[in-house]
Amino acid sequence: MPPTTIIPVLAYEDVEEAVRWLCATFGFEERWRAGNHRAQLWVGDGTIAVMDGAIGATSDSPDSVLVRVEDVDAHHERAVERGAVVSGSPTDFPYGERQYTAVDPAGHRWTFSQTIADVAPEDWGGTSVRLEPQGSG
Repeated sequence: MPPTTIIPVLAYEDVEEAVRWLCATFGFEERWRAGNHRAQLWVGDGTIAVMDGAIGATSDSPDSVLVRVEDVDAHHERAVERGAVVSGSPTDFPYGERQYTAVDPAGHRWTFSQTIADVAPEDWGGTSVRLEPQGSG
């Protein structure tokens, strides 16, 4: 994961075209890509994720926000105690993150993520492109 706390996850019909357009038009740089369904882009010290809009939509909006937390299990417990609508317990993923997703009262999806391992994108089926933010490497 990049060293940023909040990562917007934006859904597009064509991820490859969205990546090309965002990079050419807004100056983003591609960080990594997972097939043709997901990519992560840098701009300055910020990051966004671009995903296929048809994958994983659990509410009326396919867009979501990814938030890095120190302890995803404690965060999940607090959210459940306070009545959040969550999609299961925190789960470990091969890309080195432990995550769970919740939907807020307005239907926005929030994924909370804790880094549990430093895993190269190639180790989970992705492709590295640029692993340092602009201006730092």
